[in-house]
Amino acid sequence: MQVIPSIDLEGGRSRIVFWPGASTGVGAPTDRPERIAAHFVELGAPLIHLVDFDGARSGQPANLEAVGLVASRIATPLQLAGGVEGADQIRLAFAAGATRVVLAMGVVEEPDLLRDAIDVAGDWLAVGLDPRPERLAAFPWRRPAVPTLAGLVAELVEQGVRRFVLGHGGAEPDVVLLKALVRAHDIDLFVAGGARDLAGIGRLRDAGVGGIILGEALLSGAIDYPAAFEAAS
Repeated sequence: MQVIPSIDLEGGRSRIVFWPGASTGVGAPTDRPERIAAHFVELGAPLIHLVDFDGARSGQPANLEAVGLVASRIATPLQLAGGVEGADQIRLAFAAGATRVVLAMGVVEEPDLLRDAIDVAGDWLAVGLDPRPERLAAFPWRRPAVPTLAGLVAELVEQGVRRFVLGHGGAEPDVVLLKALVRAHDIDLFVAGGARDLAGIGRLRDAGVGGIILGEALLSGAIDYPAAFEAAS
């Protein structure tokens, strides 16, 4: 299972100041996303996940310059989420240096938009879903009944989606459900915000999840990247 560092972008900077030497009192704190990304790539990160917070609010990519700075600093693939809601935004993200994109859950209700996005991004496209039942129930669905996560995944797979990012917002993932999804479909399944410690990473690994996306837990030092990498192996 991959361990993927995540950097939240706001105003061109990381929303969380990262101090790689916090435990030893050496080194310098930084909110420069390209420096943070380079640090984790040096530790072996296979992918960097970037979240455009400003873009998520506006519906358009807003931190493309920061994406470009990260892309110029590292050769590792970049996955961008936030503000990427259609084919045009995907093109902008790719032009800036992103190599993968994550569309928001609302794309489920926009089959034409999804089709165009897949035409542009192909297998480098993922759909982000919030698996928490209360979040699914609160979403403004246009259909008569609230869908299940399993139903949404099956629906999207039928339309050509092969990669999913499940955001848990710190809630404990349902590993039984994750394992069932992995067994039922030929997909890449990534979990974001679903592990607070190394034991949680191990449970996701055992469920067959393809990757765990860690943001604040890594940047704050709550989880050590080499230890997380070992727990995921």
